[in-house]
Amino acid sequence: MSGGADPRRAIFDAAVAACDPGLVLPAHLPDAPPRGRVVLLACGKAGAAMIAAAARRYRAAGLPPDRLQGLAVVRHGYGARDDDGLPPGIEVVEAGHPVPDEAGLAATRRVLTMAAAARPDDLVLALISGGGSANWVAPAPGVDLAEKQALTRALLRSGADIHEINAVRRHLSAIKGGRLAGLIRGRLESFAISDVPGDDPAAIASGPTVADPTTLADARAVLERYDVPPSPAIALRLRDPAAETPKPGDPAVDRRPFTLLARPADALAAAADAAARAGYRPVLLGSDLAGEARDEGTRQASLALAAQAEGHRVALISGGELTVTLRGDGRGGPNQEFALALAIALGGAPGIRALAADTDGTDGGAGAASDPAGALVDPDTLARARAAGTDARAALLRNDSTGFFQAAGGLFHPGPTRTNVNDLRVILVDPLPPAGTSVRA
Repeated sequence: MSGGADPRRAIFDAAVAACDPGLVLPAHLPDAPPRGRVVLLACGKAGAAMIAAAARRYRAAGLPPDRLQGLAVVRHGYGARDDDGLPPGIEVVEAGHPVPDEAGLAATRRVLTMAAAARPDDLVLALISGGGSANWVAPAPGVDLAEKQALTRALLRSGADIHEINAVRRHLSAIKGGRLAGLIRGRLESFAISDVPGDDPAAIASGPTVADPTTLADARAVLERYDVPPSPAIALRLRDPAAETPKPGDPAVDRRPFTLLARPADALAAAADAAARAGYRPVLLGSDLAGEARDEGTRQASLALAAQAEGHRVALISGGELTVTLRGDGRGGPNQEFALALAIALGGAPGIRALAADTDGTDGGAGAASDPAGALVDPDTLARARAAGTDARAALLRNDSTGFFQAAGGLFHPGPTRTNVNDLRVILVDPLPPAGTSVRA
């Protein structure tokens, strides 16, 4: 590699740092109202960092503690830290993700109560980030939490993408799809860190403060497309015209300010700068790639091999949200499955190394916060796995990318980053030395 160093972790860290809530949020926050309170309502994997940054900003500006109130609902493992310095009246609750749980349900009920209790002279700030769809869980009337949990699990296994899943979630919720905005009588401003392709505000945490462009018919079509049978109560809800979400033009949600603080494209730009500093020419493949992780891994391997054959030293950088259609009984998220398919297609090619990871610190949202964010691919990855008795193709057939990279020693564990701007994939390509050149291992 250029200079003999391995810059993959530095590239990842640069991408994450560019989207740190403490960096991107404070300058955008409005002044406190003259007499009312500031009410902070946060959700998602960046929720704790966002509410901490906002609370510090208002306390530093001299807002009295009795005029500052807040509640963040975040994924387990993504909660408050000692250095957040949360003042009295600001609370962080950890809850389930990607499948919602009772902790999220109880905390979301409190969020709804706080929103409804806000007075006209209060300022309510919605601090929204990816993961909020599972953290802010408030089943619509007639639907219980167990039914939503079962449907969420089925959709996650089905191969449906995030836009399709959120179309269903919005129509089964009392908070998503603009319904939170409809509860707030006074001033509401929303600030979001995007984890979705296209950065659509309605898709980030299922758009609790913005109008919903999808319909009940769209939600029903998703379930039909992926053969996910709804419970009787959910089926009834999705056929009730009164259950439709607020649409563009609805005065309850229109003209409410919405600020996008950080996007996947911002993370990729920072990654490209870090790659260039390491001596690689960055090639951006897009910040909103979609499709099957294994197919994209194979495709990008072809691009890397072609670049190497042409003698280029490049960093192929991409983002987006790939999917995994479960066919086997293994473990692993889309970044690990991408990396496994990439490794197979590269076939141990020298001079090509890669990192595929979710910027939130855990791959695809499944499992515990201590799970890997993704995986590293090196020229000897396949050989290390074989030496440990693990076959790459068999692992891919079983969707067992975690097991494969455990054997190969390539799991990537940065831990919860407390931000979330979707996936980051970096393939570093070094040209092969001229034929006959002696190369030290």
